[in-house]
Amino acid sequence: MRALVQRVNRGSVSVEGRVVGEIGLGVVVLVGVAHGDTEREAEWLARKVAGLRIFEDAGGRMNAGLLDVGGEALVISQFTLYADARKGRRPSFTGAASPDVAEPLVDHFARTLAQTGVVVQTGVFGAHMLVEIHNDGPVTILLER
Repeated sequence: MRALVQRVNRGSVSVEGRVVGEIGLGVVVLVGVAHGDTEREAEWLARKVAGLRIFEDAGGRMNAGLLDVGGEALVISQFTLYADARKGRRPSFTGAASPDVAEPLVDHFARTLAQTGVVVQTGVFGAHMLVEIHNDGPVTILLER
């Protein structure tokens, strides 16, 4: 399971022209699920995201986490995190789990993150989404379990 975490000033996701999720200060988390991933990986990643110290503290150092700054999370399913473009020019997505496996794990990730106290918004699994990300820094971190 992979999570691409981006620190943002704000973020939103729209489906068919309608905003379905929107946050202010916090993180946009793109989540990819691979074959063999379980709830254990989702829980580990959610706790890791909740505890990442990627926000500035009073001294201007990256030493504060989401809860410290009152940050929110926008969670978006992203099977393309498992793209394999080593051969040719067309990526293969065979490393990504099927939707029937991935959707419940992405949902479990979002629920577990919310259980840590972080306010969580989500996209719509399987929908064509327009994601607006105002990356702050920029700070972008790839987590993998």
